[in-house]
Amino acid sequence: MHVLFESRDPEGAQLRELAVRRVRFVMRRLAWLVPRAKVQLSDINGPRGGVDKRCQVELKTDSSGTVVITSMARDWRSALEGALARAARALVRIWRRTHDHERSGQRAIGFDR
Repeated sequence: MHVLFESRDPEGAQLRELAVRRVRFVMRRLAWLVPRAKVQLSDINGPRGGVDKRCQVELKTDSSGTVVITSMARDWRSALEGALARAARALVRIWRRTHDHERSGQRAIGFDR
């Protein structure tokens, strides 16, 4: 899996290695579905504080197009973890939907015989 990382914020840029490692770890069982992932970290309102750290994870899949998940939190790590957890759930949901659809089509063919 190829992981791209973007952040204009100096604090966010320091998390490059952590973000890449976390994406690869969380997506390790789903890597065959996702050839490319992109992580963007941004600080919405600058140094004023608050819930303003934004993490956007964009996953390019071969079969289902692009999945984009955004999470906001008080700190970068929480935003990253929240986005990755939601992205993994979304991928599993997409895979189940296509897998169940394929299986139901096979069963229907089997009943016709």
